Amino acid sequence: MKNSLDPRTGMPVVAMVGGGQLSRMTHQAAIALGQTLRVLATDPAESAALVTADVQLGDHRELADLRRLADGATVVTFDHEHVPTEHLQALVDAGHRVAPGPAALVHAQDKLVLRRALAEAGEPQPAWAQADTADDVTAFAARHGWPVVLKTPRGGYDGRGVFVVADAGEAAALLDQHGTLLVEQRVVMVRELAAQVARSPFGQVAVWPVVETVQRDGVCNEVLAPAPGLDDELATAAQELAVRIADRLGVVGMLAVELFQTAEGIVVNELAMRPHNSGHWTIEGARNSQFEQHLRAVLDYPLGSTAMTAPVVVMANVLGGDTAAEDWAGPGLDERVHHLMAHWPDVKLHWYGKGQRRGRKLGHVTALGEDLTEVRARAVAAARYLSDGVVDDAFAFPDEHSGGAGHE
Repeated sequence: MKNSLDPRTGMPVVAMVGGGQLSRMTHQAAIALGQTLRVLATDPAESAALVTADVQLGDHRELADLRRLADGATVVTFDHEHVPTEHLQALVDAGHRVAPGPAALVHAQDKLVLRRALAEAGEPQPAWAQADTADDVTAFAARHGWPVVLKTPRGGYDGRGVFVVADAGEAAALLDQHGTLLVEQRVVMVRELAAQVARSPFGQVAVWPVVETVQRDGVCNEVLAPAPGLDDELATAAQELAVRIADRLGVVGMLAVELFQTAEGIVVNELAMRPHNSGHWTIEGARNSQFEQHLRAVLDYPLGSTAMTAPVVVMANVLGGDTAAEDWAGPGLDERVHHLMAHWPDVKLHWYGKGQRRGRKLGHVTALGEDLTEVRARAVAAARYLSDGVVDDAFAFPDEHSGGAGHE
């Protein structure tokens, strides 16, 4: 295995495929550890490319670009799963370290592969089947009822590639458009949870408290840590499930297990083998963030503490609102950030440097405290203000703030 260090620092070079916000926040963690983060971005204006010195422009679907990224790197890892599996195997065959490896990552890339692996392991998951024709969907619905959930096996995220269908006609149209699909029983759930674990090549694991994820329109809006009111036994079961999956699949790095909580317990929805939106709260809310832990894990460093820094932590995503793009950049955005910092001085802002688009994840805010209702209200109000300029009545701006100047 090739194991290159940065000759300028004597420290590792971590190559990350993808230039999005996950790379951007991983870069922040790498700075503190003295590591170099090299990023493969498709555009110099991508989130991580704006702040990272070692940026290579290229296409994650092109093997030549991946080889160039891996050359001289200690390890190759990811901020998304959309790299062709065969390209990753070619890197491994050439002696490059890839974490997680292609045999593990394919379970996060292909939902049918994941479902088969979970079934073989006897892990809890919704009833499912492979659907090649509308008759397959109809037969499945006869056993499990309409509506059913259809998913594209590869490429979906943030609600994309997921369809709730009520009849065979809708299913046929989707199959004509997408080809083979995964059909799942529509689970009657109490809420959505996420369990995150980091795993090193040595086999060391570290788990964070199980969190509740609040989804709207298929996009995560809030993360509540720890999941409020979650029974200790069920929380432990979710953590143990995540560890079993990481061990069985040979995951190296971060693993997020998205879960449905039902009246009977928990079932696995999907996996992500990288830092994940459900773990952004760990930057301020845990002794070691998911981003630092991912770097530690892929480099086989000892893993750090996952203890929370406060009894309650809430992360709220800042999503693109109705503000016109031309009114968003420059002074308009800066003014909102100014007001946010003045009015919520204890709320931490992470801005991703992306262009405005309705529903797009532009950043997130994190609030810490002791009372869930109060902490959640602060986080949600701050995120909403930055998104669309609306101030909730409970947080009406005062005439003055700690900076001494009035802001109406």
